[in-house]
Amino acid sequence: MEIFIEDLQDKIEVTDEILKLMDKAARMCLEYENFTLPYEISVILVDNDRIKEVNNEQRGIDRPTDVLSFPIVDMYEGEIKSSDGDFDMDEGCIVLGDILISLEKVKEQSVEYGHSFERELIFLLTHGVFHLLGYDHDTEEREKRMLERQKSVLKSLNLER
Repeated sequence: MEIFIEDLQDKIEVTDEILKLMDKAARMCLEYENFTLPYEISVILVDNDRIKEVNNEQRGIDRPTDVLSFPIVDMYEGEIKSSDGDFDMDEGCIVLGDILISLEKVKEQSVEYGHSFERELIFLLTHGVFHLLGYDHDTEEREKRMLERQKSVLKSLNLER
């Protein structure tokens, strides 16, 4: 079970403590879902320029956003629907997908919402991980289920609002 975190930006310092917190939070999301299969997730930390570029390429939205998730496995609310082609034979695990987070947005939003940088970062990370697990916010009911999971992880890490 691997969580790869790559820092591709140079505007905000990423400490070892932040990296450990991110790893722990991502793992807690999978534990919450009782996801026991070997897995791999990549988290890429970027700046506003890079996430704007990807947002425009992938979604046709020409502005920066806070987090983007790119699921590889077809899942619906924690259940795998199809894993054809998603099993990495070299690593012996399911590649769940990639998450991009703009650390500039994390900083901006933490100030805007009046909470810590770490709380905002972990909120966005858990949001991304639950997207990889097939959760969404396309309806009020589904958004509620997704947010419940995020809040549970944040509470366990003492990162509530």
